[in-house]
Amino acid sequence: MLTVRSILPKIEGGGRVQSLLQLIEDGIHLVVAALLVLLAGLLAVGVVHDVIKSIQGPYREETVVLSALDNGLVLFIVAELLHTVRLTIRNQTLDAEPFLVVGLIAGIRKVLIVTAEAEKSFRWNVEGIELLILAGLILVMATAAYVWRRSTRPGDYFPVQEARRYPSPTPSPTPVSGS
Repeated sequence: MLTVRSILPKIEGGGRVQSLLQLIEDGIHLVVAALLVLLAGLLAVGVVHDVIKSIQGPYREETVVLSALDNGLVLFIVAELLHTVRLTIRNQTLDAEPFLVVGLIAGIRKVLIVTAEAEKSFRWNVEGIELLILAGLILVMATAAYVWRRSTRPGDYFPVQEARRYPSPTPSPTPVSGS
């Protein structure tokens, strides 16, 4: 297997260059995290504002629920992206599983919104095809998340086999002396 180190030429003072690049990368991650926190705050304020505005004005529960559901799930997506950035900064690696979770949340959000909006007038040509595609996409992402987790953490799925492979030391029986 070919590694990146064998392709790149050796650079004098490479340790300093690597440190500088790592510092720049961490800075970019921190900027992204700060923007996500700002976006989450704006979304939370927006959801509360929309609910208050809807209650004060002509009250339509369908509009209030759809707006709160849509914005709440977007807020949940932003929180998961922030979690992904935090893991990337901490582990110094990019993991695919959090992105699959974000994709699952986004797909489920869209299914909920489409089905809620289709309550009035469902058209198979538009909403039906969209729901079928979304269901397939959700199934593929759920399967990918399952396979990813199972391949990276087999002990979570096969605890008995892992226990047999790495047996814990058992204490030797100590003789009990009588009085």
